[in-house]
Amino acid sequence: MKKSRFTEEQIIGFIRQAEAGMTVKELCRKGGFSDATFYKWRAKYGGMEVADVKRLRELESENAKLKKLLAEAHLDIHALKGVFGVKPLAPRAKRAAIAAMVEQFHLSERRACRLVGLARDSYRHPPQESELNQQLSVKIVEIAHARRRFGYRRIHDLLRPEFPAVNHKRIERLYGLARLSVRKRKKAKRPTSERVPLQLAAAVNEVWSMDFVSDSLASGRRIKCLTVADDFSHECVQIGVDFGISGEYVTRMLDQAARFRGYPLAVRTDNGPEFTSRAFMGWAHKHRIRHILIEPGRPMQNGYIESFNGKFRDECLNEHWFQTLAQARAVIGEWRIDYNQVRPHSSLGRIPPAKFAELHRQRAGDAAQSSTHSNID
Repeated sequence: MKKSRFTEEQIIGFIRQAEAGMTVKELCRKGGFSDATFYKWRAKYGGMEVADVKRLRELESENAKLKKLLAEAHLDIHALKGVFGVKPLAPRAKRAAIAAMVEQFHLSERRACRLVGLARDSYRHPPQESELNQQLSVKIVEIAHARRRFGYRRIHDLLRPEFPAVNHKRIERLYGLARLSVRKRKKAKRPTSERVPLQLAAAVNEVWSMDFVSDSLASGRRIKCLTVADDFSHECVQIGVDFGISGEYVTRMLDQAARFRGYPLAVRTDNGPEFTSRAFMGWAHKHRIRHILIEPGRPMQNGYIESFNGKFRDECLNEHWFQTLAQARAVIGEWRIDYNQVRPHSSLGRIPPAKFAELHRQRAGDAAQSSTHSNID
């Protein structure tokens, strides 16, 4: 807007002269301005004193400042909403927000840092990732791709022997930065019923639990997997894979497992025909093994093997597409070895089942030796 060459005091004087009787044309010729300019002045300053004009000037200045502040506030709000909805706390996210504000909304770096709440020095000099964190990130990604259902805790268990000084918090942070979080599966809602508690085993080979898991080959032919697990150590005793498994097949497989582990004191099964056949009943009676049959329709009474079968499906059967029976046996055998000797178990102090069983046998042997020495003394 072009600034007038007359001050407000002079304009008020011209208006007073016109009110005193001087004609407008003579006043305009004498002052050197047009009629339209005079009438515009009279519409704006008519009836005002010099003090009123000064006050009007101050109000206009304050109004301009308020408009500028309001415009800047709206711009700040628009920039904040355009970058993120909720202000993040992580410095990494704040740096990304500042860069977006400077690039998209043309804010100054100082102003963007003030809005986000981050020092300019911190924005200009982001922390450099340490060599240890880089190594951990590579290892975490490798394990997560190989074991898709593993979360950060199990990955930390696998990395603990190689990186003993790294705690689970750092693994969780790097795991989250790599965006490897596993989607949690929703549990199916079932009607409430009476829960039958499992009898806790106190030693290895005290109770074995057994059940069947079904799968199919690429050709569509069904295969059956008989899973056997130790209730105390949670070891996978054996997994039999075939097109059909009878009661005699079950007994032969258990005899083969017993050559290295010994026979259990009891076995827990459901009421399937393989476990209620004469062959299986005769085998249990011959080796003096107590046969625990769960109630029909009560799989929670065989909870240990049900939990194991869930892991077996998620980590083995759902991750592979078997072409032949031989391939299925080889892959399942490798997974069984990995489950027993490598994969940490949360209920065993986050160590593999085979290691837990070995530690238990050592403690039991030491206790037996101490008891023998005390009796001799």
